[in-house]
This record gives sequence, structure tokens and C-alpha cells, in this order.
Amino acid sequence: MQTHGNRKRNGIYIVDAQVHIWGANTPDRPWPLAAREPHKSVPFSKDDLLREMDVAGVHRAVIVPPSWEGYRNDLGLEAARHHPDRFAVMGRLDVRSPTSRGLMAAWRQQSGMLGLRLVFHRPAYRPILAEGRADWLWAEAGEAGVPIMVMVYPDQIPAIDRIAERYPGLRLVMDHLCLPSGAKDEEAFADLDRLLALARRPNVAVKATSLPYYTSDRYPYRRIHRYLRGVYDAFGPKRLFWGTDLTKLPCSYREAITMITEEIPWLTADDKEWIMGRGLCEWLGWALPSPPAAAT
Repeated sequence: MQTHGNRKRNGIYIVDAQVHIWGANTPDRPWPLAAREPHKSVPFSKDDLLREMDVAGVHRAVIVPPSWEGYRNDLGLEAARHHPDRFAVMGRLDVRSPTSRGLMAAWRQQSGMLGLRLVFHRPAYRPILAEGRADWLWAEAGEAGVPIMVMVYPDQIPAIDRIAERYPGLRLVMDHLCLPSGAKDEEAFADLDRLLALARRPNVAVKATSLPYYTSDRYPYRRIHRYLRGVYDAFGPKRLFWGTDLTKLPCSYREAITMITEEIPWLTADDKEWIMGRGLCEWLGWALPSPPAAAT
């Protein structure tokens, strides 16, 4: 079943804010020696992803190249070149490398590239944020209009707050609501107020991605709906982006969608349109398809 183009499912144009694809670890395309374990033991290709999207009714997806492949964007960009109506990329960049400086001015000129996705929550990367080693990047990206998705933990949010204040032209997206990996329910959301405080920065948005992963509850995951309501109240529907991180979901793709579109009564139809895709596309500068011409 094909659902791409400008057709909507239940009246909503659905865009997944984060998915991974990856290839095999081979001598021709080796992963870093210190690569962590992938979400699945076998590669997950663009064609695998397209099949999942078509069954679930997802029109588009933002490909985030996974960290276990190193600083590679090739598979994502290839997918976007072959399917520009379905995929775009938030690429990886080694902030520590001198050769990365000066790249932002032409970053979005790469076909299919929308911006950057940076990870700072792991021990090896924490000093980059804490010691201001990426300050050059915030300035470059803000000037070039390159949005950045950021994965941090709650204790690192004050650093992001300072960055957002210093570079008001830089568009930031906080990944996975800054929830600590492996934590569930009340433990996972214990420091959510730190994230909610960032809502006062108009250049900060949030990704409500992989939510079923952060609860021990079963579908429709009502145990975490109240936390989502807090995020909604703080950021509003235009700065709250749905997504899945599909390959680590503990549920089906459709359940990850209908959790939002069918199981939360306080969301209006307009809210769902923004949260499920429109807000993300506008924030990242990924033009939505034009509606079909009216019949004459």
C-alpha cells in the first residue's frame, strides 16, 4: 500500500522525526573500532524502511545516521537522492575535527541534507559541550541557517539554554525529550521540568521520539500521557515533533502513530497536524508537497 506524495492518512500528513538506516560492518565499509551495538543485529536499509512506512502510513521520515557507523552520512543521502519525496537527512559531523570548521555555509547544499544531529550525552562527548568546544559550530550554523538536533541528558540542559540565548538565530531541537536511556516511567521523566524551562527560548523545539521505549506500560501508554501534556503546554504543538526511532520501538509502527492520533483526547485535529509532521517540516525547512489541484 503506497501512502506517499500528498495523500494523507486520516487527514494527517505524517512525518517521522527520527529513523536510522545502516549497512553491514565490512572491510570495505568498516565501523569505528569502538562502535556500540546497533538496534538490530542485521542491517536496516532504505528499502526496509520504505516498506515499514508504507504499511504504517508514514509519508516522510528524517534519517538520522546512527552513531555506530561513525561520521557517515552516505546511506542517508543516497536514500534522499533516490526518494526526495520520502527522505531527508540530519547529518553527523565530528565537532572535534579541525576539518569540520567552515562546512556549515554549504552544508544544506548537499542534496537531501537539512541540518545536523549531535550527541553529547555519552561520557566521551560531554566535555565538548561542557567546555564550549563547539562554540564555533553554533555560530556557523546559526549564520548559515542550519538547524541542529541535539541529544543531551537533563543535567546538560543549562548549557543548551545558554547556547540558545547566545545564538537566537540558531534553531535547536532537543532529542527524545532529553530522557535518559534505559529509564522508564517516573524515573525517565523525573527531570522533565528542566526541559520545559527551555520553552521560553523561541529557537528551541522538542522531539517526542521513541516514547514507548521510556515506559513499562502497554499501548496506548497512558502512564506517560500526562508528561506529554506538560511538554505540549510548555512548547505548544508547533514546537513538538512526533517520531519513533523505529528500529528500537517496543511496539508496532502503527501503534506509535495511533498513540498520538487516536488515544489522546485533548489534542485537536490542528494540534495533530502540527505534531505529526507539519511543525517538523517547517522548522527544518523541508517544504511540504503542494495540495492536489482541484478538479475542474
